[in-house]
Amino acid sequence: MQRSTRQFTTTLALLVSLTGIAQEVKEMHPELGYLVNRSAQGEVEFLQEQKKCEEMLRNFSFESDYEHLSPEEKKAFDDCLLEHEGYWDVMGIGCSWYCGGGQDTLSASSELQAQKGISYAPRNIHDLNYQTAWVEGVPGDGIGEFVTYHVPPYNPRITEIIVANGYLKSEKAWRENSRVKKLKMYIDDTAVAILNLEDTRQEQHFTFEPLGYADRENWDQLNEKPWWTLKFEILAVYPGDKYDDTAITEIYFDGIDVH
Repeated sequence: MQRSTRQFTTTLALLVSLTGIAQEVKEMHPELGYLVNRSAQGEVEFLQEQKKCEEMLRNFSFESDYEHLSPEEKKAFDDCLLEHEGYWDVMGIGCSWYCGGGQDTLSASSELQAQKGISYAPRNIHDLNYQTAWVEGVPGDGIGEFVTYHVPPYNPRITEIIVANGYLKSEKAWRENSRVKKLKMYIDDTAVAILNLEDTRQEQHFTFEPLGYADRENWDQLNEKPWWTLKFEILAVYPGDKYDDTAITEIYFDGIDVH
C-alpha cells in the first residue's frame, strides 16, 4: 500500500506539468523533421570521403598551399576541416540536451531474437544510432507490445519527443518491416497521449510541457524522489511488405535543465 501511494504521488507530480493531459488522453500529431536517408552504400561513400580528407590534410600547408586552390578545391578543403559525426549517428558534433545526461535504462515487453549477429533489443531504440532498431518479438504485428524508459529523478526535463519510425538502416528494410501508426504514451502507467505517426522516414517531433521534476534547486532532495517511467505502447501499424515484425529505430529527447 505504501509503495502504491508513493507511485501515485510521483505520477501526479509529473502530470501537473502536462497542461490538459492529466484530464484526458490527448491525440497528438507530429511536426516532420529530418529525412533519414541512410544506406550501406552511403556509408561506403562517407568513409571514402573521410579517407580523401585525411590524405588531403596529411601533407597540406595551409599558409602556402591554400591560396593556390581553385574555388571548388577550397570548398572541398573547408568541408574537410569540419568535424563530421559518424555516418549512422543521430546527434551531430557539439553540445546537446544529452550533455546534461539523459534517460537511464530501458526494458520492453518483447524483442525479436537476434539474427546473424544483429540485435533487436530495446537498448537500440535509444542508442542514438540510425543503423539499429528495437523490433518487438511476438507473432503478428506487435499490437500491445511496448518499450519502457526508466528515468532517474535528476534527469533533465523533457520537452520534445522525437520518433524515427520503422527500420531505417535502409529503404528496403524500412519497407519490408512494419512501422508504427499509433503509439500510446504513459507516465508511470498512466496514459497521457496517443502519438499519431505518419508513414515516413522523416523524424517526427512531438512537443510537451516539461516532463520531469520541476523543483531542481535542492539537488539532494531531488535525488531522493522516486524514479519515473515513460512507456510507449504499439496501438496500430503500417504493415510491412514482407515481414509482420514492427520496428522503431529511435525514440529520443530534447529538453531543458542542461545549459
